Amino acid sequence: MGGIVVLFPAASSVPSPLYPLYQQLFGFSAATLTVVFAVYVAGLLASLLVVGALSDHVGRKPVLVGALVLEAVSFAVFLGAGGVGALLVARVLQGIATGAAITTLGATMVDLAPPEAPHRAGMVTGTGTLAGLAAGAVGAGALIQLAPAPTRLVWIVLLGLLAVSAVVVAVLPETSARRAGVWASLIPRVGAAPRLRGEVLAVTPVLVTSWALGGLYLSLGPSIAASLLGESSRLIGGLVVTLLCGTGALTSFLLRDRPVRSLLAPAAALLAAGTAVTLVGFTLASLLLTALGTVVAGVGFGAAALACFGVFAEIAGPTERGELFALAYVISYSAFSLPAVAAGVGSGLVGLGTAAEVYGAVVVALGAGSVVLTLARSRRAAPPRAVPAPAGAPCE
Repeated sequence: MGGIVVLFPAASSVPSPLYPLYQQLFGFSAATLTVVFAVYVAGLLASLLVVGALSDHVGRKPVLVGALVLEAVSFAVFLGAGGVGALLVARVLQGIATGAAITTLGATMVDLAPPEAPHRAGMVTGTGTLAGLAAGAVGAGALIQLAPAPTRLVWIVLLGLLAVSAVVVAVLPETSARRAGVWASLIPRVGAAPRLRGEVLAVTPVLVTSWALGGLYLSLGPSIAASLLGESSRLIGGLVVTLLCGTGALTSFLLRDRPVRSLLAPAAALLAAGTAVTLVGFTLASLLLTALGTVVAGVGFGAAALACFGVFAEIAGPTERGELFALAYVISYSAFSLPAVAAGVGSGLVGLGTAAEVYGAVVVALGAGSVVLTLARSRRAAPPRAVPAPAGAPCE
């Protein structure tokens, strides 16, 4: 199941190194590129809102099977794509499939986690998501650069991996009992149980900062590397994404035993600092400095994923997991897509370099603000220090 957790985000990042190639083949602008990127998120968010809690009612396996089938259809559309229209259709279908899968996978991992290791589900979900984003980008970049049929072979490979995943799901024991309320669960709603809202609000600033940065890298990262840093290699374009997400995945794994709440403020600080260094690298057209900043930001990205998903896995009850993970991904992917589309539109008005610099500056500001908010909440939540009672005074 951890492998399937990796597969869906991997497939979602495969188009990143392909975008510049599709631009050349079909002749569209950076603004159109970010629209192709964003319709995936639109489909994903719609899926989250409608079927995010469905697996809590019908079981995990039926939802996973439907997601795998729809993902296979999207890959088939990519295989036959002959223009922007086909890319838009494929990305919408992929978004719907991924939205149905990720919340169900997150809930399934919590179901499967052994009682003696309750944090393992959050670690696998957070690490697996980032590892998938990294593997998909670098794998696609390598196939594009080194293998034949650059716009087709990668989708054939992914179809093979989906077939393996279907076998895994077929033999998986059902981990969630059916319960009433199926049709009511399909009514779109965003929220969390009242008892969970304080915890959700506490992690939201860090969640937004990390995924806003991820959106920049996955939508425009390869194009920025090509135009600003003079790196036209498709493999380098994939490595731009992998450097952020791969570092994040490794960080999540190495920090897996740390208390998740203690990672929130350091994660936000590293996101801000790494993005600031990357901006300097952009300005100086320094590949080394840009890479260094991306690694620092990647450490923050991984720590943020581990902390945020770890908190959600820790606080949710068995009947709340699907809906809560849906909310987490709605927040994540809204931050992931909307700023990226704005950057794509802005690149047509002020140039790609300026748009990237403004976007990065906003991420730095968000990261710094998240540090302040997280530390302030931690101080408010800390128990007051005991004050010694005066001599002779009764003690409660």
